[in-house]
Amino acid sequence: MGSVFGLILMVFSWVSFTFPGSNAQEGVKSAHVLDLIIRDHTFKALDKNFRTAIPQSVSLPANLSGIGIDAVRFRCGSLRRYGAHLKEFHLGTGVTVHPCIERVMLIRQNMGYNWSSIYYANYDLSGYQLVSPIVGLLAYNADEDAKSSNPFQLGIVAGETPMTIDFTNATKMNQDGVKPLCASFEGDGRMTLAKAPNPSTPLVCVAKRHGHFGLVVEYSPPDQFRNKPLSRWKVAVGSTIGAALGAFLLGLLLVAMLVRVKKRSRIVEMERRAYEEEALQVSMVGHVRAPTAPGTRTTPVIEHEYIPHHPR
Repeated sequence: MGSVFGLILMVFSWVSFTFPGSNAQEGVKSAHVLDLIIRDHTFKALDKNFRTAIPQSVSLPANLSGIGIDAVRFRCGSLRRYGAHLKEFHLGTGVTVHPCIERVMLIRQNMGYNWSSIYYANYDLSGYQLVSPIVGLLAYNADEDAKSSNPFQLGIVAGETPMTIDFTNATKMNQDGVKPLCASFEGDGRMTLAKAPNPSTPLVCVAKRHGHFGLVVEYSPPDQFRNKPLSRWKVAVGSTIGAALGAFLLGLLLVAMLVRVKKRSRIVEMERRAYEEEALQVSMVGHVRAPTAPGTRTTPVIEHEYIPHHPR
């Protein structure tokens, strides 16, 4: 059952990456899987007359459009003695490839801005943004006819002179702007950052081994906006709006104070009139004001003399 499921999965993957109509970018979620797909297509595309030390561009299927591939084959001894130059990559003398029996195939990748987005899902790029496409340089074992039946990845290690990656023609970034950082995407999922070794060429990075590389910048560099002077019209508009808002709030405060004072004066006047026109005398009983009747002016007397009644 497991073998049948594996066969179905292999057929589905082959169909997904063979027919141009399939959306390969949505199906490929791993950068390593993408490297394997590029490797297989590269070895299949090279002809038997592929000359040594002569770079050749490789056309990929339509479902991998946007990726630029160049391949070149070397003898391991010649690569160590003379180095190599392949598009953005320059390998100095003394570079070694291991394990290498006789020949090595170098495959240069340029993922373009579209396919480079796959690295956001495979690496932690939080706080940084790519300003160049991801470029890669990988090595595989190669036969004499460039048709290796079992290509496997080899390791590239620079000699005393490090390998350089020139992004001058690969990035749309202005060299007078923020200085980017060189990002190296390791095979174990780690991303390492470093400044360009030469300040005069900030778009040229260095590396000691094969891999994938790119330029990144921070989302909002802390010193970029701190020292940037504000334009005069922005200052004028901001000052005008602030002054108008302050005057409006001050006016509201004055109106509220006038209304409160007027209301209080009206209450005091009403209490004064009530006290002056009251019919009963008002006296204080403790802390309470209570009305009291005034004393009578004449003493009451019985109008007719009272004759008591005696029983007989």
